Amino acid sequence: MATLQEQVATQLNNIKGTTGLTPERSAELARNSGLEKHGEIVALLKSEYRLTHGNANLLAVKARELLAGGPVSDDELLAAQYAGGKAHLRPVLDELMVIAEGLGDDVAVVVQKTGVSLRRTKQFAVVRAASAKRVELGLNLPATPEDERVRTTTGMCSHRVDLPDAEALDEAVAGWLRTAYQAAG
Repeated sequence: MATLQEQVATQLNNIKGTTGLTPERSAELARNSGLEKHGEIVALLKSEYRLTHGNANLLAVKARELLAGGPVSDDELLAAQYAGGKAHLRPVLDELMVIAEGLGDDVAVVVQKTGVSLRRTKQFAVVRAASAKRVELGLNLPATPEDERVRTTTGMCSHRVDLPDAEALDEAVAGWLRTAYQAAG
């Protein structure tokens, strides 16, 4: 199984092979267009180069890293996500990471600007501080559990659970995380 870094390198090679675009060229395009925001760069790459959202998103991330002088550390990203009124929610993330990392040696934790992706061969969960009142746990589950806390959703995950504090992390939540992990294998 390829590591996340190997998967990203392969994706960047594939993009370069089909479009000629590299992160460096994407950064140059953004700079020359006066674009700074992630969404603006993604839109430019999608419209001008007909890239899929996933490919445009990856190039935009890499371009912004180059424009900023390098990638931001995971610790800095997490500190920004759980700052101010969301600081009291950090124990929810920390406990979810303990549970996730106990699922297997193949769990990859990918810290992003707005959340934390949990991956195996594919993404099985996303954790994000959705508001000052809750952490949102997105899960890719094969079926909807019979629990009023679980809601179906669209997007990167099939289901969502809102967690107001670390006490909400019960055996059911751990079980749903385990099910999502197993389904991603």
